[in-house]
Amino acid sequence: MPTNSVGQDLGSLRIFAALDQRLVAAVKGIKLLSAVSWPARVQQEFLARWHRGEARLPEVEYPRFEFSEVRAELDAIAAGCDPQHPLGDYLHRTVESYRIATRLLEALGRNEVTEHSIRLFGKPGDRLPGGELSNTDAARHFIGLADELDRELTQHESDYVLPAEILQVELQEQISRFFVHHKVRVDIDPDLIAKAAAGPTRIRLRAATGFTEYDRHQLLEHEAFVHSLTALNGREQPNLPSLALNSPRTTATQEGLATFAELITGAIDIGRMKRISLRILAVDLALNGADFLDVFRFFLESGQTEADSFTSAMRVFRGAPLNGTGAAFTKDTVYLHGLLGVHTFFRWALKNRRLKLCRLLFAGKMNLHDLFALEPYFDSGYLAPPLYIPPWVARANGLAGMLAFSLFANKIRLERVEAEDLVLGL
Repeated sequence: MPTNSVGQDLGSLRIFAALDQRLVAAVKGIKLLSAVSWPARVQQEFLARWHRGEARLPEVEYPRFEFSEVRAELDAIAAGCDPQHPLGDYLHRTVESYRIATRLLEALGRNEVTEHSIRLFGKPGDRLPGGELSNTDAARHFIGLADELDRELTQHESDYVLPAEILQVELQEQISRFFVHHKVRVDIDPDLIAKAAAGPTRIRLRAATGFTEYDRHQLLEHEAFVHSLTALNGREQPNLPSLALNSPRTTATQEGLATFAELITGAIDIGRMKRISLRILAVDLALNGADFLDVFRFFLESGQTEADSFTSAMRVFRGAPLNGTGAAFTKDTVYLHGLLGVHTFFRWALKNRRLKLCRLLFAGKMNLHDLFALEPYFDSGYLAPPLYIPPWVARANGLAGMLAFSLFANKIRLERVEAEDLVLGL
C-alpha cells in the first residue's frame, strides 16, 4: 500500500486493530517453548545414571493440550482478514503460525511434532539466503574452523568465570539503567536447564553455573537488548499489540537479529559459533534416526561437557520421541539461517540508504517480510517507532562504518590472497 493511502483507510485500520486484539487474547495460552522444556531433575537423574554406567533414555512427561476452541477463534480472525491488505496479510500469517503451534503442542511426545516443527522452523538441509549452501554446509564450515583454531585460541583464554549470583547483580544493574520505562528483573532459576531465557520483563539465569565474560556480554546483547527489548517495544504499540508476541514465524529473524547483535558487538566467540553449528548437525542426526543417547554422545565427542551435552541433546528432542524414530524439534536450525538473513539485510539497508529500517526492526517482534510490508504504517504514525534501541544501533555512524567495511571486504576472494600480499609495503 502506498504511504499516502494509509491515512485514507481508517475503516480498515480499525477493523485490523480489533482483529489484532482478538488474536492477542486467543493465543495467550500458547507457550510453545515453556511447554516443551524439560525440568532440571531430568538432567540430574540422567547424569547420575550415566555415571553409574546405567545409560538409558530420559523419561519426560509433557502436558496434554486441546486447542480446538482456540483454532476456531483463529479461523474466525483469519476469515476477517483481507490477505491482499498488508495488515491483513500480517495477521493472516501470524494466525497460521499459531495454528501450526497448536497442532505441535497437541502432538507432544509423538512423531507428528517433527512435521509441525519443520513447518515452523525449517530443517538443516534448507538453503541459506542468497546462495546454494545449506544450513548444514554453514554448520560444517564453522565447526571445521573452530576445530582448527581451538589449540591456538584456548591457550589465550582465561579460566575466570562468574558465579550466577555475581552475574545476576551485574546484569541487573546494566539492564535497569537501560530500560528506564520498565522493570526487567534478572532471576536465578534452579529449574532452568538452558543457561538463560528471556521474556519481556524477566531474564532467568541457570543456577549453580559458571559464566564467562563472553557469556555475560552475549546475554546482555542477545537476551536483554533484543529479545526483551523487542517484546517491550511491541507492548508499546497502540494499534498492533501482537508485535509483542513470540509468534513462531518470526523466530528465524528474531534469533538471527539477536545473534547478529552478538556478532557486531564482538560478543560472539568461535566456541559459540561451534555450539550453534553442532546443534544443526545434531538435528540432522535425529531426523536421520539417531536417538537421544546417540546425540548426547555426539556432543560429548565434539568436546562439550556432560552437562552441556545433555542440554544440547535436550534442545534437539524437546517435545519429540527420544528413541530414534526420525523425530526432532528443529528450532535450532534457524540460528545460522536467521543470522545470515539479518546480516544480508543490514548490508542491503546501508547500500540502499535505508538504515531507518534497521531501527524499525526493533519496534516489535517481526520478520523481514513484515518490516517492509509495515513500513508505510510506521511512516503514517499508525505504528509507533521503537521506544528502546540497542546501543550499537543507536550509534548509527559506527554501525554504518562496520557495514561499509563488510560490504567491501566481501568482494575480496580470500583463497586468492597469498601471505606475501599481507606484508606491509606490498
